[in-house]
Amino acid sequence: MKEEPMNYTLNGHDKEEFPPAHTAEHLLNQLMMRMFGCERSRNAHIERKKSKISYLLDACPDRRAEREIERCMNELIAADMPVSFEFVDRSQLPPEVDASKLPEDASPTIRLVRIGDYDVCPCIGKHVRSTAQIGRFEMLGTNWDEEKRSFRIRFKIV
Repeated sequence: MKEEPMNYTLNGHDKEEFPPAHTAEHLLNQLMMRMFGCERSRNAHIERKKSKISYLLDACPDRRAEREIERCMNELIAADMPVSFEFVDRSQLPPEVDASKLPEDASPTIRLVRIGDYDVCPCIGKHVRSTAQIGRFEMLGTNWDEEKRSFRIRFKIV
């Protein structure tokens, strides 16, 4: 069920997201958490032409794992999962929602974005209505920073 924030006061938002890439970011975060046991990215730059997102991992994924990330992303997109929103009181977030990225002064009402039964997280950005509207996920390349244990993925949505 998609609700409009008519009676809710949410935090300000100064970004103008490209909804297909931003929704793909949600899918990629959940996929990386499931594949590698890491946290959601805290370092993402999502744009229309090219996006980059980094994850802290124990080890650098090999080429086979990179191909698997791309394959799984396109499978998730093709699944045509609905994207919905709900508003909850900050003190009553579901247990599967990580509130650690919320600012301390976050509004008392939090908008949760759900992608089917696959992912849920707080977000006030723009999204597509279903994953099939994303397009195709194309991995452009990756970088590994051994010192920081950081794996960066560069991708675009076609």
